[in-house]
Order: sequence, then structure tokens, then C-alpha cells
Amino acid sequence: MQFIQSMRHEYPIKLLCEVLNISRATFYKYRNSKTQDFEEYLTIKAIFEEDGCMYGYRRLKKAILQRTGWIINHKKLLRIMRKYGLEIRYKKVYKRNYMKKFIADNVRPNLLNGDFKAEQNNEKWVTDITYLAYEGRYAYLSTIINLHSRDIVAAVISNRNDLKLVKDTLEMALSKEKDVHGVILHSDQGFQYTSYEYRAICEANGITISMSRKGTPSDNAPIESFHSSLKRETLYSYNIANLKEYISLVEKWLEKYNNVRLRL
Repeated sequence: MQFIQSMRHEYPIKLLCEVLNISRATFYKYRNSKTQDFEEYLTIKAIFEEDGCMYGYRRLKKAILQRTGWIINHKKLLRIMRKYGLEIRYKKVYKRNYMKKFIADNVRPNLLNGDFKAEQNNEKWVTDITYLAYEGRYAYLSTIINLHSRDIVAAVISNRNDLKLVKDTLEMALSKEKDVHGVILHSDQGFQYTSYEYRAICEANGITISMSRKGTPSDNAPIESFHSSLKRETLYSYNIANLKEYISLVEKWLEKYNNVRLRL
């Protein structure tokens, strides 16, 4: 086909088709499809550039439909984009890479290194978040435990797993324990614990941050064990009707923990 296109000004198309043993109808169908492809590309390109070259094919497909009424198959759209080199400006990739660098810069070494014994009060704390799930609904429990007494220093339940949950837990602990200068507070590398706000609160109160290795729950074994016991003695031991009842049961369990529970 490309040979005919290149030679059609020198020889009749009929002769070229006979030489290649193809029908003229086949050639004209090919040429018309090429022209249509290019015209469709111009429409796609105009909308793509109008939106700053930031739309992937899914959003671009919707934009084409909204602005032109043209329903284009996503496979065809991808083919034309690749054919004519329509590439997304990867602002999101930059943001993702920036966030990775930010998190890496705010990760702290594991100062506990598996040593969960504390000779003095407020020497070592551990913290983590666990989810409370019942029939597809979720709440989140954030806890801080004192490794010297094994008591709960602070516990907060929220319907959102966000930075506020962790800040509220830390502020509750600070309101209860006045002498915290020098305490090591150990957590995982969750986004809340690598945030500027969390670090600022810790630094302002003389708290040293320690973090588990990525994907290593055993680096924070005491809090993992605590949350496991909580679920075993609440969710798995009672006939619960709904999430609200589950949360109420957890709150009662937490209230009794420091005063009643026998700990080894």
C-alpha cells in the first residue's frame, strides 16, 4: 500500500494495483481509512492539548464524548494516541516520586531493634492503627502502649484512618503523661508517622521517633499482639449485631484493660 502511495504520481493506480495483484477497491479503502485516522487524530489531539496533555485515555474518552458526541472505542483511542505519539505529561509521576522521597527522608531508624523491655516509666512507647471491621463497615483504633507498664497510654477510635487520628492519640498521651522527654515512640512507616505534623509534635515534646522496617510487623510485636488480643476477646467472643455495638464493646474492653487485665 505504501509503495502505491509513493509511486502513484509516476504510474497509474490501476497499473500499480495490477502489478501488486490487489484490487483498486482494496487500495482506496486503505487510503480512506488512513485519511479518517488522521482526521480523528486531529480531533483527539485538539481535546488532548486543550486539557494540558494530562488526560489518560479513560478521561480523554469521556471528554471527547462530552464535547463532540463521538463515542470512540477505547482500543481505537489508544491505538491512535500511540500511533501519533500523544503522551501524557507525567505530573502525577513527579508527585509520586516526590512523595516517595519525602517519606524516605522522614523515615527513622529502628531504635528498639527487637528490645521491648523498658527499665523505666516512659522510656519506650509503641503505637499503631488497627481496623475494626464488621459486615463491610470500618472504624479505626489508634493506640499507644507504655512498654514499661504495658498500660494503654492513649487510645482513640475514628471512622477515618487519617493524620488527625494519630495526632489526637499522641495529644491524648501527652495530656496524661507530663514527663515524656526522652521517650522513644516506635511505629511503622505509615504516612501519618512520616508526616511533618507528627514529627513536629514529637520534637516539640522531646520524643525520639523510631520506626519498624518496611513490611516487618514483628518489629512492633507488642502492639500487634495487643490488637490481636483485643479482637480475639471482643469481635470473636461475642455475638455482635453491628459495627456500633462492636465499637462500644471495644471501648469497654479498653477501659478495663489497665485496671483489670492480668498481664505477663
